[in-house]
Amino acid sequence: MVRVAVLDEDRCDPKRCGRPCYRFCPQVRSNIEAVRFENESPLIVEALCVGCGICVKKCPFKALSIVNLPDELEEDCSHRFGPNTFKLFRLPVPSSAVVLGLLGQNGIGKTTALKILSGEVKLNLGYYEEPPEWPQLIQHYRGSTLQEYFQKLSNNELKVVHKPQYVDKIPRVVSGEVHSLLEKVDERGRLKPLVEQLQLGTVWDRTLDVLSGGELQRVAIAATICREADVYLFDEPSSYLDVKQRLQAARAIRSLKDDGKTVIVAEHDLAILDYLSDQICVFYGTPGVYGIVSYVHGVRVGINIYLQGFIPDENIRFRKDPIVFHVKPPTAKPAAGETLLRWDGMKKSFEGFALSVVPGDANQGEVIGILGPNGIGKTTFVRLLGGVEKPDAGAPSTSYGLTVSYKPQYISAEYKGTVEELLKNVAREDFSSSWYRSEILQPLNVQLLIDRDIAELSGGELQRVAIAACLSRKVQLYLLDEPSAYLDVEERLSMARTIRRVVESRNVTAFVVEHDVVAQDFIADRLMIFTGEPGIYGVANPPTSLWKGMNTFLKDMEITFRRDPVTKRPRVNKEGSKLDRHQKKIGEYYYVPTREK
Repeated sequence: MVRVAVLDEDRCDPKRCGRPCYRFCPQVRSNIEAVRFENESPLIVEALCVGCGICVKKCPFKALSIVNLPDELEEDCSHRFGPNTFKLFRLPVPSSAVVLGLLGQNGIGKTTALKILSGEVKLNLGYYEEPPEWPQLIQHYRGSTLQEYFQKLSNNELKVVHKPQYVDKIPRVVSGEVHSLLEKVDERGRLKPLVEQLQLGTVWDRTLDVLSGGELQRVAIAATICREADVYLFDEPSSYLDVKQRLQAARAIRSLKDDGKTVIVAEHDLAILDYLSDQICVFYGTPGVYGIVSYVHGVRVGINIYLQGFIPDENIRFRKDPIVFHVKPPTAKPAAGETLLRWDGMKKSFEGFALSVVPGDANQGEVIGILGPNGIGKTTFVRLLGGVEKPDAGAPSTSYGLTVSYKPQYISAEYKGTVEELLKNVAREDFSSSWYRSEILQPLNVQLLIDRDIAELSGGELQRVAIAACLSRKVQLYLLDEPSAYLDVEERLSMARTIRRVVESRNVTAFVVEHDVVAQDFIADRLMIFTGEPGIYGVANPPTSLWKGMNTFLKDMEITFRRDPVTKRPRVNKEGSKLDRHQKKIGEYYYVPTREK
């Protein structure tokens, strides 16, 4: 039996808990040192641990995890950073002229796998105290594709370029103007078409330290593609980008395979991952504890395996309930929801940008999705609805007197206190109710963060807490700006499901600004499509049906979607495919099946 014991040092606080992991351990009581303390922190000796789980149950901060795995996995261990840390089993297998997609939850090992394949982290096969040398590692993978890969990597015969996950950290290590950086790394002569494709002309003469997250992301993608290499690794390339930018980036990345390059992409946007990839590796396990890399599957099968939570060829179920999409999401709201909000024409101008809002309305019990490119006025519109911004002309005719809860686009960790203190402050008496736990805390996976300080949370953790705080308020109007940022696929769909359930149960209204088309399809009853010229002017068109809104939006993007017959998830048609050409010909960009319009 392979035993994996992991300690979350952020949660562990021996000075406050009284060390129950040590006091109640049956092995310790039998004078077997299965738990000992080093530098005031507990250390679980996995070889001596019997896996009873008493320490896990007794820990008041939920800082310990102990998992028993099949013995046969031991020989598949790829890496471990130290004692009681995350353990990764197997690795993705690179192939030339193929785009391999990596799909899995946050904290499941995707970034670690990319760092190993790039050479930034030298794998140790789990032997972190005495890491094996290259000859031993190569011998371990004899007879496989990875043997040749690591042989070349160890001999410096394989050039790998890696676009990191956190592009916002790039200005800390690289300085200068965009054009100087890109011209310097343009080893393949691809810069000119990439500047146009990734819309880099507007930032050409700017320095890296003044760029937004989306601008840094596009610069990083361009710099990676321009480099001459054998292997290209991309970690979450769609972050901070709008739908059109995501598609353009996907097309640019996918062009690498035409040159026979090896391409591996870790991505959370299902539609983009589907569009990008030829093959899929699913990462499963327990986030922060262990991750297992599945064998390679075709892109459709691989994504469906992830959503269904079952790997047929390994006979492994890693999720209790499958994730299933619905062509028309089931609702419990009244058929004729009363109009909650009606707005007249509004105008709002900033330096160099003007937003025009067409009159519209929103009903009780519905979620209105907002789609459009970055810099088109989506955030400005929800801030107008929420009263954060005042229009230059016009006003929501029934907005006065409405209670509003607003989750901004950019969230911060300025709150001084714990997650529990924050949520108790906004939820009040609801915090202790079973409804609150089952409908908000559990679906958003916030319960494990309750004792953590807000300032210590990661981007994804902070996002989940911000969504929970927004939904904790009993109001008539919820405004959520890009709630999927930093979230993995599972968290995005849980977020969407939670928002829908809260809106329906309270019979209120929500506006959701979101770039993930799959998430919008999952959550929205109607859509607002923003048009115009980014950074110059925008038009907020009134809410329309999900079908009409999606069809209008996708036509502008020049892409078509279809439904997967098994999971019902939206899938992007490959450009120029028979179905893509057919749907464009008949003007059906948002699925062909019969539906209500």
